[in-house]
Amino acid sequence: MSEIQALPRVVIVGYPNAGKSTLFNRLLRQKKALVHSLPGMTRDFIAGETRLAGRRIELVDTGGFLDSPAEPFSGQVKAKAWAAAKSADVVLMLLDGRRGLLPVEEDLLRSLRKLGRPFLVVVNKIDTESEKPELAEYYRLGVPRLLFISAEHKLGIGALESAVAELLPPAAEGEEPAGPRPLRIAVIGRTNVGKSSLVNRLCGEERAIVSELPGTTRDSTDVLIRRGAKAYLLVDTAGIRRFGKVGDERESAGVVKARKNIPLADVLCLVLDTAEFPARQDGTVASLALESGKPLVIALNKWDLVREEAVAMDEVERALWSRLDFVNYAPVIPVSALSGKNVGRILDLAEQVFKNGQKMIGTALLNKFVAVLNAENPPMTRKGFRFAIKYMTQKSVLPPTFVAFANTREAMAPSYEKYLIQRLRREFGFEGTPVRILLRGPHLG
Repeated sequence: MSEIQALPRVVIVGYPNAGKSTLFNRLLRQKKALVHSLPGMTRDFIAGETRLAGRRIELVDTGGFLDSPAEPFSGQVKAKAWAAAKSADVVLMLLDGRRGLLPVEEDLLRSLRKLGRPFLVVVNKIDTESEKPELAEYYRLGVPRLLFISAEHKLGIGALESAVAELLPPAAEGEEPAGPRPLRIAVIGRTNVGKSSLVNRLCGEERAIVSELPGTTRDSTDVLIRRGAKAYLLVDTAGIRRFGKVGDERESAGVVKARKNIPLADVLCLVLDTAEFPARQDGTVASLALESGKPLVIALNKWDLVREEAVAMDEVERALWSRLDFVNYAPVIPVSALSGKNVGRILDLAEQVFKNGQKMIGTALLNKFVAVLNAENPPMTRKGFRFAIKYMTQKSVLPPTFVAFANTREAMAPSYEKYLIQRLRREFGFEGTPVRILLRGPHLG
C-alpha cells in the first residue's frame, strides 16, 4: 500500500499562527482543518482534494515550524512539515503580515530555496490595501513574486490560485483517474488505543505522530492510500474522551471535530486496546457509531501482547459484547499496528460492511420473510400482546431501514425488535451495519 501520487501536491508551510489552516480551508472551500487562536492546533499534516484552474490537486496543511519546550511534539511536527514540503510540487510559505518578519522565517526561506521545489511566499492577514506600504521588510527577501492576501476575508485568493496554477507541473496523461471516489474510513476510539499507529501501518510510513501521551492527535488527519486498483481515504481522528479530562482548548476542539467526522465517513473502524477493553469510554464511542448509522468494523489493537494459544476468540468476543452488545453486528478483528498482523484486513472488512449497508431487499422477498415470522414467532408489543405484521418494505440504505406495517397501535417490545433485526441480518446478510425498523400502525398513519 502506498500513498496516491496521481494528483499534483500543494503544501502550505510556515510558523505557528500565520493562518495556514485558515488558508487551507479557504482554498479547499470547506472548513476541514481546525482553526484556533492558540498556536499548535495542527500537529499532523492534513490533506484534502480541491480544484485549481480546472485541475484536481491535493492540498496539504502542515503543523507550524517551531522548536519549543512548551510544545512536546514540536520537533516531530516540524519534521513532518518538512517531509511534506519535500514531497510537494508547489510549496506555499505563509507569513503573518501583522507580526512582521521573523529571523527564523528567513532561515526557512533559505532552506526552501535549497530544496529546489517551486514555491511562493505569501503574506497573510493583509486586510486592506493601505497596509501594504508598511510591509517593505518582506520585499528584501528577494523572491521573484510576493503575494499579499487575507485568507480570512478572501482578499487576494484569486491571484494566489492563479500563481499556484502557473507553477503546477504539466498535466500528466490520466491525471484524473476514472472510477469511484475513495472509500472514506474514519478510525475512531478513545485516547491511546493506537489509532494513529494503525493509520501509519496502513500507509507504510509515519504520517501521524504517535505518543503515549493522551490527546496527541488534535485535528483529524486524512490520508489517501491505494491497494492495487482500489483507493481509500483514512481519517485518523482525535481520541474521544469526556471534556472534563481534556487537557486544553485545542484538544477540546479536536474531540468536537472527531465527533463531527463520524457522520461524514462511509465506514467506521472502532479501535480498542486488547489489554484494557471494554472500557466505559469505549462504550461512549461505540454509542456514537451506532447513532450515526454507519457500517462498523471493530479492531482489537495490540494483539501482539496476547499469547494466542492461551486465548479463545469466542471468549474475547463474549467479554466484548458484555459491555458493547448494542454493536454486536460489527465484525471483530484482532490486529497489531506494531507487527502489522491483520491490519490489511481492516480494508477488506470495511469494503464488505459498506457493501452490506447498501443492500436493497425487494418487497416480495420481505413479505415471504414476514409470513414465516408471523407463523413461527409473531411480534409482541411492549405490553406483552402478540400482533401481526401485514407487510414490510425497505425505505432506505446506509443504514438499511425497514417499514413494518402492522395491525396494532402499540409500540414493539424492545426485545422483539432486537430479535427481528438479528433475524433480518442473518436472512439477508447485513453483517457490519446497523438495521433500523419503523413500525407503522393505524395511529401512525
